[in-house]
Amino acid sequence: MSLSHTVLSSGRSIELSELRMSSTYGGMLEGYPCERVNDWKVSGLRRGAERDFPSMPVHLVPPAREYPDQSGGAFGPVEVLPSVTCVGVFSSTAVDPDLDPALHHSILVIAWFQPLPDVPSGENADPSLRGVPWEALARDREL
Repeated sequence: MSLSHTVLSSGRSIELSELRMSSTYGGMLEGYPCERVNDWKVSGLRRGAERDFPSMPVHLVPPAREYPDQSGGAFGPVEVLPSVTCVGVFSSTAVDPDLDPALHHSILVIAWFQPLPDVPSGENADPSLRGVPWEALARDREL
């Protein structure tokens, strides 16, 4: 059973079977969001997805970065990522058109950041998620 369906910019429909969300800066006790902290958050999200789903391909959607305050401190200007980190397991029809659609599907774990804790659905999903090049990244597997 899928949690939701999303339509990519390419027109391909993908199904979400698992979703993990967390606060981007949850647990940050000191300092402030800056490039160094955010680079660590981004790489940590990808590493965590690769660790949690070792048999599946993982793609990280590069997040938007905002600079609301140029003053900052010792670590440079304030840099803010979207407030929610997401890791989702998605599937779709097989990428290889020669595979039997009754026996094969494609799968991809996607990690991304989004501003609100919404489940991606339909054509209203976050644009960065909808732009994923599925055919180049997903892997076909037998059901």
